[in-house]
Amino acid sequence: MKIVFLDSATLGVDIDYSIIEKLGELTLYPFTSPNEVAKRVKGADVVIVNKVKMFSDEINAAARLKLICVAATGTNNVDTNYAKSRGVEVRNVIGYSTESVVQITFGAILALANHTIYFDNVVKSGEYSRSLHFTDTGRNFSEISGKNFGIIGMGNIGKRVAEIATAFGANVIYFSTAGIPHCKKYPAVSLEELLSISDIISIHSPLNERTNNLITMKEIKMMKPDALIVNMGRGGIVNEKDLAKAIDFALLGGAATDVYEQEPIPEDHPFLTVKNRERLILTPHIGWAGERAKKRLLEGIAANIETFLIGNSL
Repeated sequence: MKIVFLDSATLGVDIDYSIIEKLGELTLYPFTSPNEVAKRVKGADVVIVNKVKMFSDEINAAARLKLICVAATGTNNVDTNYAKSRGVEVRNVIGYSTESVVQITFGAILALANHTIYFDNVVKSGEYSRSLHFTDTGRNFSEISGKNFGIIGMGNIGKRVAEIATAFGANVIYFSTAGIPHCKKYPAVSLEELLSISDIISIHSPLNERTNNLITMKEIKMMKPDALIVNMGRGGIVNEKDLAKAIDFALLGGAATDVYEQEPIPEDHPFLTVKNRERLILTPHIGWAGERAKKRLLEGIAANIETFLIGNSL
C-alpha cells in the first residue's frame, strides 16, 4: 500500500514516522504546491495532508485513492462531499492538540493581562536601571480572578479553557456558535451579552457560515474598552482589518491571535503596522504544535489508517 504525505514539513523536523511506515510504503514531501499535487498523488492509496487542498481535481488525479487522512482537526482543505461520492473516506484527528492550544491561549492572555511586553522592555531598555524606585508603575496589570471570562465555542478546547479560567477565579460564560447550548456546567448567553460583559474573550470555534466574520468593528464596539480578546479558533472569525483599527484607536485593552485568514500572513498585513504593538500578540499558528500534541497527532493518523485497513480487509 502506498501512503503519501504531501506537506510533512508542517510537522517540523526530527519526526519519527515509524508508526505509519509499518502500515505501508510512506513517501514524504515537505511541501507540495497546487500544481504538484496531481503528479504526487498518482498511484497513492492513502494521502495525508495538513493544509494542502484535496478537491475534485486532486481527488480525480488519484485513481487508486481510498483514504484521505487530514493531519489536523479541521477538514476545510478537503472536499469531503466529493470524496464521499468517489468512495474515498476522509478521516481527521480530534482532541490531539487540546492541551497545547490551551497553553498557548493562556500564555497570550497572561502576557496581555500582565503587560509582559511593556515590563520586559522597561528592564531591557535600561529604563529600570535608571529608575529611582525598586518597581515600575507605568502599567497597572489586572488579575483574572473575579473577571468575566467569555468563551466563544465550547468544544473540547473551550471546555478546558473554562476549567483553567475557573481555577484562576474567573466567572465563565459562553456563546454556542452552533446555536445549541450543550454545556450545562457554565451559563450560555447571547453573543451580544458575552461581548458586553466579558473582560476576557477567548475564541475556540471552527470557521463556518455561522462564524465567518463573526467579530467585526460592530461587535468590537460592544466590548469593554479594556477588554482582551484572543482568537485561537480559525482565521476569518475575527475581521482582521477591524481588529487592527481597534488596537490602534485603543478600543480594546489588547488582543492576541494564533490564526489568520491567509497563512502565512502577507507582508503588508494590517497587524504588522499597528501603532500600539504591545497591545497585540501574534503567533504563527503554533497552538496545535506542542511536542506531545504532534506525537498524539501521528498516533491518530496511524490509528485512522489501521482502522480503515482492518475495516476494508486490505
